[in-house]
Amino acid sequence: MRHRTNSNALAWLLLSAAIIGVDQWSKAWVLRALPEYTAVPVVPGFWNWFRTYNEGAAFSFLSDAGGWQKYLFMLLAVGISVGLTVALARMPRAAWKTAVPYALIIGGAIGNVIDRLLHGHVVDFIQWYAGRYYWPSFNVADAAICVGVAGILLAGLLPARQARQGLGR
Repeated sequence: MRHRTNSNALAWLLLSAAIIGVDQWSKAWVLRALPEYTAVPVVPGFWNWFRTYNEGAAFSFLSDAGGWQKYLFMLLAVGISVGLTVALARMPRAAWKTAVPYALIIGGAIGNVIDRLLHGHVVDFIQWYAGRYYWPSFNVADAAICVGVAGILLAGLLPARQARQGLGR
């Protein structure tokens, strides 16, 4: 049997657990402290707390589909999380530029799965806006997923950029 000198990146799942914890704590606070569908200004002209619910996916995609979408989104989130966890298990721990985005996506996806299991929908409460233009409300899990996806895209672009720069030498 071959001895592995590189530990795998499963330790990054602690970041996923932290995201899940912060996400669920924040949503419990929202459900306890914020009124439904009422803007509570945090930074006037830019940011409100605004408790709302999302039965769909990003930007309320399929939110009016009759209920079956909840199971589809849970299945997708769990499948993606399992796939990313397997990838983390095969990845060296030092590969943080890939491991951190994977861990963020896993934490965010599972945070929203928990909401769907507990409430039948996702609790959203962060509302950004400028003038009359409002970004759809989101939560900590959604933010972690977006940052994770941006990290994967950025990590994918950086090697290509470095390779291009190396060609000019």
